[in-house]
This record gives sequence, C-alpha cells and structure tokens, in this order.
Amino acid sequence: MNFGFTEEQDLLRSEARKFLAERCPTSEVRRIGEEQTGFCSKLWSEIAELGWPGLAIAEDQGGAGLAWLDLVVLLEEAGRYLLPLPLLSTSVAARAIREAGTERQKASWLPRLATGAQIGTLALYEQIDAAEAEHTKLQACRKPSGAWRLDGEKVLVPDAPQATLFVVAVRTTEGVRFAVVPADSPGIEVEAFPTMDLTKPMGAVRFSNVEIQDDMMLGGSVAPEGDSHTAVYERVVARATAALCAEMSGAAEANLQLAVDYAKERIQFGAPIGRYQGVKHPLAEMYQALESFKSLLYYAAWTLDERPEEALRYVSMAKALGNECVIRIGIDAIQIHGAVGYTWEHDPQLYLKRSKWSRAMYGDANHHYDQIASMGGL
Repeated sequence: MNFGFTEEQDLLRSEARKFLAERCPTSEVRRIGEEQTGFCSKLWSEIAELGWPGLAIAEDQGGAGLAWLDLVVLLEEAGRYLLPLPLLSTSVAARAIREAGTERQKASWLPRLATGAQIGTLALYEQIDAAEAEHTKLQACRKPSGAWRLDGEKVLVPDAPQATLFVVAVRTTEGVRFAVVPADSPGIEVEAFPTMDLTKPMGAVRFSNVEIQDDMMLGGSVAPEGDSHTAVYERVVARATAALCAEMSGAAEANLQLAVDYAKERIQFGAPIGRYQGVKHPLAEMYQALESFKSLLYYAAWTLDERPEEALRYVSMAKALGNECVIRIGIDAIQIHGAVGYTWEHDPQLYLKRSKWSRAMYGDANHHYDQIASMGGL
C-alpha cells in the first residue's frame, strides 16, 4: 500500500506554503500578535476565500469535502508560518458538529463555518490538565419549555476572544454532550488572558443561566450511529489532537530549518559551526526525532478516516512523541543560535513559545503514554 501523499495533497501543500510565505511572514505574525485584538480580519477573509475553514467539511454543507489527512497537510503549513488565525479552532469545532449533530443541525451550522462567516472553537477544559469526558461538570439542565440552561465555566478555550460560536462539552442526564452556543448569547462572559505565545489567544468562558434552544444541543438523547456520547466525545478530541499535532510538526520543521541555516552561516574559529560535532550531531538527532513524529502523525490522521478502531491509540502515540520532539527542537534550536536565539528580533523564540503552548493542549506526553498503556490493558 502506498502511504505517500497524493498529487493533490502535494499541490495543496505547495499552494498553501506559497500563499503563507507571501501573506504571513514572521513580521506579519509579530504585528498581529502585538495588536490588542490579536486577530487580522483581512487575512482571515483571504484564507476563507481559499476555502481553508471548510476544507474538511462535506460539500453538501458548504465545504470542500476532503479528508482529515488533507487538513493535516494544510495545518502543517499553518504551523510552519505560525499562522495567528483560528483555522485550527474553527476546523475542530466544525468537526464536533459533524460528529455529534443531526443532519438538520449540520445544515444549520456548518455552512457559515465553512465560509469563515462564523469563527468556531471547542470549549472542553474545566481544569487545567483534564480534557477527558468524565471531567466535564458544566451543567445543561432541561427546562419545562424544552430549552436548556447552561451554568458553569470553561477554561483554556483556544481563540475564545475571536470566536463567534462555541461548541461546548456539557453534562446532561444522558451523559456528556456538545452544545452549540453563539458567543453573543445573554449570560456569556469571555475573559481573555495573556499567553506566552502571542499567536494563540486563549480565554475563559463563563456561562451564567445561558438559555439555548433544543436544536442547539447536538444530537438526541441517544448518540448518533448507536455510539455512546463518550465515544463521540473521544472521537472529537482525537481529531482535535491530530490537527494540533499537524501544527506542531510544521512549526518544528521550520524551527529546525532555522537552526540548520544558522549553523551554515555562523562562523566560529574560521569555519561554519555546523562542521563541529557539538552542533551537527544535535541537528541530526533533531531531524531523526521529527521524521519519526511525522510518520506517526500521518498514519494517525489516516486512521481517523480509514481505520477508526485504531485511531485513538495512534493519535495518542503521535501526541506523546510530538510533545517530546517539538520541545527538544525548540530548546536545541535556541542553543544552536546561542544568546541571540532568546531575543525578540530572532525567530527561534517564537517557535519555542509555540512548542510550550502545544505541549499542554489536549494532553502532555505523560497523559498520552498513560492512555496508550491503558489501551494495552496496563
């Protein structure tokens, strides 16, 4: 079986890289990150015109109808250029609606996400280090009128300040379900907070007596296709994790290239520092770690559509190895650059900050190693 990329996927990668190199160099990334809103509506409109937010949304719901692996290709390039836009968040929110929603709900919510008219994000966390379904405490109580009342708080919500639509994990009498909640609903309070990585705005979202109609609670009392609500939740988190891994891979590869280029240019003792074992051996080890991570990532993304029974295991394997890989590349790239790598004027510090953000999101390495062990019966 050929596990290489198709001609169409290679073309997608090439065109995305060309566009981002022109429209999102690091100077633009810095400018957007330093602005109060941390968001560029013009650049968002441009990628929406290219169809990126709807890449993995079905054609009959306004998207391109491509596979999750195609989205991984695109998000790798977004990570390479540290794209400071909610592309990942919107793609994941749309997938949650697709996984958990009825056909009517998909038709209602997905087209506007596909065109970028709505910016979505997934609100899972209520504790800093716990994204599993059993940790969901935000209550959704059914009212006599048939509507639902939401009370609680979500923390560490990606792109919360820019989102116009929250897909929220809630606790009901049937188990953990997802609710679609417009950001302008009465009773919602969004608190943005500063982060180390200026390209990844975060926030807390508080729900105080927020009322939503029944058609905004995804699915029915029975999960789609006979699954449990927990299984639907796990599939959504797995796809979100694989999408994040794609951004991690692209960012790590770009950071490694910065280190390689610097090792060729920096002259010490009459020769480029890349000639010395203390530099070239770490570079080789960084490359080997990255290639191993990418192989796991691509297979994990493929299983999400083609072999879902294997997906949770391989997604956890990819995230566990990816966490270790991107942190190592982030730190070693700084070391190879020396003191200038820490300075604001140089780019390695931007990628190190992204690696720190990515490591914790959707579980650190220890969490995913535990997941892998439990799947193996340990």
